[in-house]
Amino acid sequence: MSAADELLDIVDENDRVIGQSPRGEAYARGLRHRCVFIEARDAQGRIFVHRRTPTKLVFPSLYDMFVGGVVGAGESYDEAALREAEEELGVSGLARPEPLFKFLYDGGEGRTWWSAVYQVRCELPVSPQAEEVAWHGFLPEDEVERRLSEESGWAWVPDGLAAYERLKEYRRSAG
Repeated sequence: MSAADELLDIVDENDRVIGQSPRGEAYARGLRHRCVFIEARDAQGRIFVHRRTPTKLVFPSLYDMFVGGVVGAGESYDEAALREAEEELGVSGLARPEPLFKFLYDGGEGRTWWSAVYQVRCELPVSPQAEEVAWHGFLPEDEVERRLSEESGWAWVPDGLAAYERLKEYRRSAG
């Protein structure tokens, strides 16, 4: 089964399931679905950053500071977070990612999805999937911030940027 054929739950503005659709159709028709974003940090607290492959259905070849992806039909956010984190990092036996908050991402042009943000510590050696990740590294937070500037030349996924800004605000307000 291709990624475009993966079945997704379609949800309303309150994150209630109202139907199902193959991923490719959901993207083409701008149907609201669910995604997970997991910030993975290593033992030194550095953030896992990667560049997506050019074959990705959404945001090909852009950089991201989260691992994650769509929540499959009938799958919980928590199940998807662990599955996606292990798949994208190329590890097994990862601790269950900690849920932090949810928000409705609206990127315009029918790109809207409910987004659950998580964090996890990954002290295992990573081996990301070649079909998902073109480049990766664990970067200190200050370097991630430098790379976010337009002068860096790094183009970032817009939903990841939205999640990252909300995560920084969440951490500021928590403490």
